[in-house]
Amino acid sequence: MRLGVVGFVPGDPRMITKEHLDAVKAVGFTSANFHGPGDQLGDVTTADCQRVKNLYADAGLKLTQFGIGYKECLFDPDMAVRDRVTGIISRGIEVGRELHAGVTLIRTGSLNPSGSYNPTPRNYEPGRMEQLVETLQRIAEKAESEGMTIVIETHLLTIMGSPEINKQVIDAVGSDRMRVVMDFVNHFQNLDQVYHSTDRLNHIFDFMGPVAPVGHFKDIRISDGLVLHIDEDVPGEGVLDLATALRRWESLNPDGYMLIEHLPEEKIPLAAENTRRIAREAGVKIY
Repeated sequence: MRLGVVGFVPGDPRMITKEHLDAVKAVGFTSANFHGPGDQLGDVTTADCQRVKNLYADAGLKLTQFGIGYKECLFDPDMAVRDRVTGIISRGIEVGRELHAGVTLIRTGSLNPSGSYNPTPRNYEPGRMEQLVETLQRIAEKAESEGMTIVIETHLLTIMGSPEINKQVIDAVGSDRMRVVMDFVNHFQNLDQVYHSTDRLNHIFDFMGPVAPVGHFKDIRISDGLVLHIDEDVPGEGVLDLATALRRWESLNPDGYMLIEHLPEEKIPLAAENTRRIAREAGVKIY
């Protein structure tokens, strides 16, 4: 398997410099990844993308995942909103292609106005899933025309809240260009699953592994409090059986990337060191 990072690199590709990529290489990663702001991608030119490609080539790095940022919901009942976000994503797909990204990342969004990953009962009203699939099919058509693979970042708090639903949605869209991210941490739903993580990880990989071309590598900690707090943690600093996660990933996608994400820059070297140690102990080669 391979190891990359979402970090060190600014979201606007026009701001990326050699120094950003040198910071990625200094930690031993072979892939540097970022999320581009959707409302600015219309201003990114072919020349801008060529400059970034040259920087990556000179550094010997890959852009495995290019994320598109937006606040709209893909299953908003207002067709005008769905049209607008589909246009933003379509432009992001074009930029991803010009950057030679391996995949372009999107999210479903939420009808909760406070955030794309914040829950609301409105996400589960009749017809919402059908609207999501219709929007994803439109996006898949654009992805097919551009030769780009789309991955959806899914989470237990979103409409695609379980491994089973993930597979159902991908099957319903019916395109090899529409896939999900293997972000297994996002699909632990209770204490029993966390404290028996081997079983849960195998379940997640059984459903999502065949439709996940890229993964995110994190750990989980249970924080104190009178309600359940399942929080992300640095790989190797939490409670998950990450050796099983790496073995399952290697068996499904031996050349595929796991990406470290959601960490401040000062914690990324520890995350990389721990990940390599876990991989060695699991008999998984990172190259």
